[in-house]
Amino acid sequence: MSIVTSITFNAFQENTYIISDGKEAIIVDPGCHSVSEQKQLSDKVDSLGVVVKYCLNTHCHLDHIFGNKYVVDTYGVDLVMHEGELPLLRQAPMIANMYGLSIEPSPEPSRFLTHRDTFTFGDTVFIVLLTPGHSPASISFYNKVEGYVLAGDVLFQNSIGRTDLPGGDQDTLFRSIKDHYLSLPDDVIVYPGHGPATTIGEERRSNPFLQNL
Repeated sequence: MSIVTSITFNAFQENTYIISDGKEAIIVDPGCHSVSEQKQLSDKVDSLGVVVKYCLNTHCHLDHIFGNKYVVDTYGVDLVMHEGELPLLRQAPMIANMYGLSIEPSPEPSRFLTHRDTFTFGDTVFIVLLTPGHSPASISFYNKVEGYVLAGDVLFQNSIGRTDLPGGDQDTLFRSIKDHYLSLPDDVIVYPGHGPATTIGEERRSNPFLQNL
């Protein structure tokens, strides 16, 4: 049985997730930007008493990868993502400079995932869903057995991911949500990249962006 722990980091209020299963854990979308945020992440890992096995990115916008280098270097783990996000990953220092920010260049990924792959650590199994639209090749991690999905910036409580950033496309995002989210059971918990958790059923009923899908 996995445990989902969320910490909110950086000026964009991004949700970083530690998913633990027994003594093993993965870190998804490390947004820790400052030294104090890096310490906060490591302190939480230590308090959970787990060994970090992987660093995963749902997508590679700045706010989700600020801490990639810290996590990979600190824990000696592989970075895992979709190959289609590589341009964003590699352009991150230039993009950060446009915002007046700095970022340590991310390590290169050691493994790529694509649609319907499975990703396993401990006894936890995620089904990988290719859900582009907010970014070129965003992926979501669906735990079918335990009934939750790590959504990145695809779907939020009463909202959806923005599509006005490079590589975004609204029609593509709607198609991703319709095909891969609204086909899930209503009780599936959605852990988004920003804001509070929600459920598929709640968003199906009340999210104004989904009413015509």
